[in-house]
Amino acid sequence: MQAYGRFAALYDQLMRGVDYDAWAGYIQAFLPVSNLNIVDCACGTGALTLRLARAGHAVTGVDCSPDMLNIAAQKAREAGLRLPFICQDMRRLTLHRPADAIVCACDGVNYLVQPGALEEFFTAAYAALTPGGLLLFDISSRYKLQTVLGGNTFTQEDADCAYIWHNRYDAAKARCHMDLTFFVKDAASGLYERFEEAHLQRAYAQDEIETALQGAGFTFKVYDAFTQNPPKQHGERLQFVAVRNP
Repeated sequence: MQAYGRFAALYDQLMRGVDYDAWAGYIQAFLPVSNLNIVDCACGTGALTLRLARAGHAVTGVDCSPDMLNIAAQKAREAGLRLPFICQDMRRLTLHRPADAIVCACDGVNYLVQPGALEEFFTAAYAALTPGGLLLFDISSRYKLQTVLGGNTFTQEDADCAYIWHNRYDAAKARCHMDLTFFVKDAASGLYERFEEAHLQRAYAQDEIETALQGAGFTFKVYDAFTQNPPKQHGERLQFVAVRNP
């Protein structure tokens, strides 16, 4: 698993255009009841973790990046929420008690790039769920990583930071290489510091995910993300709703 480094401190600022309220509402629509024990894998800075907790669920945040978890924990304290955050590789998810639902949103599964990593996560999630428990996760589609991101460069500039985001798609390995260069303004000197991070995502085909879910024992449905509709040919995000068999 890859961990966000210094990018963690900028993540919320650069992702402020994401409608996390709507995203959390979409996830909650798949939950059968309230007051569930939920684990939020690849929780990052806790944007969805906090929203699910405010909705009345008992939520634990899991991520492999200490930097992201530190920010998530601080946000929870400021919101008056007492939430556990655990630094753990979700491929080896280990819980003190079974979860009613496991959530993994915003490309967490795409970061499982090594051979067998997807199957490891599904197996660990299955073991960590109660009978009938839900695994809710999304992926950026192969179309998005190959066509929308691959071969393209994106930029964003704010008053105190900016980034350049280069993407290269490796069709042979179905991987998208993301090279990010950040420029962050120092408040004292007014000068900008440059640093870089490299990220790698796996472009999974829908049938690859389905085969791995079946192998782990799940039954499931797949949707075009943020809808209840079947996936579109050129949809950019897929939502999976998997159930551990009772």
